[in-house]
Amino acid sequence: MIYYVCKYTPIELLEGFGGECARLEPLPDNFDTADSLGHPNMCGYGKAIIEEVFSKDIKEMVLVDCCDVIRRVYDILEESGRMDFLWLLELPHKKGLAERKIFKKRLRELAEGYKKYSGRDFDVKKAMASFTETAKDTAEKHISLLGAHGGKYLYKTVSEKFTVTVNDDTCTGNRRVEMTKNAADLDSFLDSYSTAILGQTPCMRMYDTTGREKLSAGTVGIIYHTMKFCDYYSFEYMNLKNNVSVPLLKIETDCTSQSEGQLSTRLDAFAETINAGANRRKINMKTDGKIYAAGIDSGSTSTDAIIMDGDKRIIGKAIVPTGAGATNGAKKALAQALEQAGLKEEDLTVTITTGYGRENISFGEASVTEITCHARGANYLDPEARTVIDIGGQDSKAIRIDENGAVLGFVMNDKCAAGTGRFLDMMARTMELSLDEMSELGLKWKNDVVISNMCTVFAESEVVSLVAQDTPPEDIIHGLNNSVAGKTISLVKRLGGEKGYIMTGGVAKNRGIVEAIEEKLGEKLFVCDEAQLCGAIGAALIGLDSLAEA
Repeated sequence: MIYYVCKYTPIELLEGFGGECARLEPLPDNFDTADSLGHPNMCGYGKAIIEEVFSKDIKEMVLVDCCDVIRRVYDILEESGRMDFLWLLELPHKKGLAERKIFKKRLRELAEGYKKYSGRDFDVKKAMASFTETAKDTAEKHISLLGAHGGKYLYKTVSEKFTVTVNDDTCTGNRRVEMTKNAADLDSFLDSYSTAILGQTPCMRMYDTTGREKLSAGTVGIIYHTMKFCDYYSFEYMNLKNNVSVPLLKIETDCTSQSEGQLSTRLDAFAETINAGANRRKINMKTDGKIYAAGIDSGSTSTDAIIMDGDKRIIGKAIVPTGAGATNGAKKALAQALEQAGLKEEDLTVTITTGYGRENISFGEASVTEITCHARGANYLDPEARTVIDIGGQDSKAIRIDENGAVLGFVMNDKCAAGTGRFLDMMARTMELSLDEMSELGLKWKNDVVISNMCTVFAESEVVSLVAQDTPPEDIIHGLNNSVAGKTISLVKRLGGEKGYIMTGGVAKNRGIVEAIEEKLGEKLFVCDEAQLCGAIGAALIGLDSLAEA
């Protein structure tokens, strides 16, 4: 089996020799082998290829030198001595007459190399028969998955989130090689074939990327995938962001299965935004004249519950530690909120769950992402709100909303804990303070202290060093607050935040953080006592909305 990764790989040529080709779909758990053989700063896709080759004992592979990383992958595999057949095909990054001639020569060299390895002759009929029919663009409503390498795993994950078709238009997913005429032998085959391969929709590594900007009719949204540390596709995303009229979501992965929770939240929220989401649970509300809705927000640190009556008045609320299980935390929070409201669970008309643990809560009629719920809850708390800043225990978000609390756009932090409640908790422990003490001390600073690194591990080292230098704790905390504020403002700027700012989530209780954000933003933040309950409030409101629609 000959494995490949790039759409410019001459699959049909190899199959003309009787070779069997398969696209490599790497999704390793870690990069242990790749890190031991190559540079740790190699991009995740390159590392993933190496991991896959070693773990599956792959012996035959054709690589295309579309970028420096693939050249390094080739060097590592060649040095390993484990490959029976390994070929690096040099790709012209233009498609003019001279480049087609050069590419034909390189294809012939590959043909000769594979013939020598396999001992088989080229059969032009086999090669021509191996071409698959190219899918034609239709006007059917669909999501376009654009950008860098995605693979079948990402495509499957995205497809499961939407009720409309998802087109795989990533650089490895949109391979379209068409031969317009039959060939009599290898030479005439390569004449047309070199033109056909270079004539595909170009990848971002080509000099002329004309044609990439065209969206087929029926595109209702774009999910743009980038690989961590791959700037080429980030450039295209920034251009698309300013020039497309359909909703656009950027996701970034490192080619491992990590951060599935954040990816799921992003995709679910995008599906909710464009009303193309797959239903998680069928809502089957019970009504007996009295209406009560429960919203439960299962976060990484706390689980929050809200009980609302039919007039959208909060009659019960609770905040409890999430603990070891989402369902247990949700039941505990709901029980406390019901007790405060003077109700029993059977009195509830509808229960909506949200937060990272939403899918793992065993009860409730439906689950909605915290992005949608925070938007709805923010509108309830402040009808003038247009930009929501939510710093939770595990992530940070900036959400742009309309006058009805509908999501217009959102951005989230990456999978690290930088700038989140978890980050602040770790810093408080390092300084042997409670979060409440940290919040109070941060307002009493006298001297500016710069915390240069937002990585939790490195920032902790900086804090330890500052403590050892007898730096006043209030100054250290102010430096941490400024670091968190800077990270948060970068999200707001990426989003294009509008005036009418509201801060939600547990970190909104930290006045030092709030003031640091306000200073950098140049605007006042609306912060209320129910800020941490915003997600649960939104969930309860969505439950009441669903009753009105039924």
